[in-house]
Amino acid sequence: MIYLDNAATSGTKPDTVISAVNKELLQSANPGRSSHKLALRASTKIYEVRESLSKLFNVNSPESFILTPNATYALNFAIKGILNSGDHVIITSMEHNSVLRPLYSTNHIEISMIKGNSFGFIDPFKIKEKIKHNTRLIIVNHSSNVNGIVQDIFKISKIAKSYDIPLLIDASQSAGIIDIDANNFDMIAFPGHKSLYGPQGTGGLYLNPHLKLKTLIEGGTGSNSKSFYNPSDSPDRYESGTLNTPGFAGLREGVEFVLKEGIDNIRNHEHYLLKILLENLYNMKNITLYSPLNSDLISNSVAFNINKKDSFETAQILSENFDICVRAGFHCAYPAHQTLKSDKNGSVRISV
Repeated sequence: MIYLDNAATSGTKPDTVISAVNKELLQSANPGRSSHKLALRASTKIYEVRESLSKLFNVNSPESFILTPNATYALNFAIKGILNSGDHVIITSMEHNSVLRPLYSTNHIEISMIKGNSFGFIDPFKIKEKIKHNTRLIIVNHSSNVNGIVQDIFKISKIAKSYDIPLLIDASQSAGIIDIDANNFDMIAFPGHKSLYGPQGTGGLYLNPHLKLKTLIEGGTGSNSKSFYNPSDSPDRYESGTLNTPGFAGLREGVEFVLKEGIDNIRNHEHYLLKILLENLYNMKNITLYSPLNSDLISNSVAFNINKKDSFETAQILSENFDICVRAGFHCAYPAHQTLKSDKNGSVRISV
């Protein structure tokens, strides 16, 4: 089998990840809930993943990482935790439903969507033009889950900072592939199971210490149990209920794998594969390509269609006849397909 659906979840995990998960499952305990040795050991594992994430994102505050089941939860925490009735939000046409649906289900807010060019790239100054007195949040998909393009989040960050508006980065397709310095951003949502090589059911939100969100979930945190309210300090404020210790032990090893291999080395290897892929697709007849030819402009995904074929049919043929795993359809990002003019049949996505 040739697995080319890594943008959905990384197909192969390092042995250290599998070993860490197995070890926690063989001797389980609840972190932060008891004082016996196994519980303290579980708490240490949870702290260690925060430390590894701090190294990855170049910050000195492990407590700034809120651990979540996935990037979708992280985005919901950020969006619903910061917005109030009457607020204005700026987003891009390349956003995922994990951004769109929480926004459109929030009552009495105004949304401005900046449309990208033919490949989906956003002009940062168009964001600046849309800023209003009540703009409370800017959200940008760092790298598209449809065609892999990478937005200039640093220029956008400078604009957001100049207006003192929080910027939320969706790093679902970039964390682990592109070096991200969290000191430049207010909030970063990321999954554990994609390019961080962790298990499914893991993810997180980097929350700049100067920000405080409303809580979406309240309950047991193992701390300040006499109070009827969640603790005020991060991360306990946002992490009610038992954490996925086996999963986060695995995620810690996944992050350490990325740090050991080096993000630049990983990106160079993926770009080597992307260059071969892009050059061949561009030279094929009856192929419509929705990703730019320059691999430096994308992360690890390429979108295409075989002319006059439905994307699902192409993916099915690749799977059944050639044992190749790809993703087809609208990728939970229909406005992105409208931007790319692939909104009739979606597209086929190859992610190395």
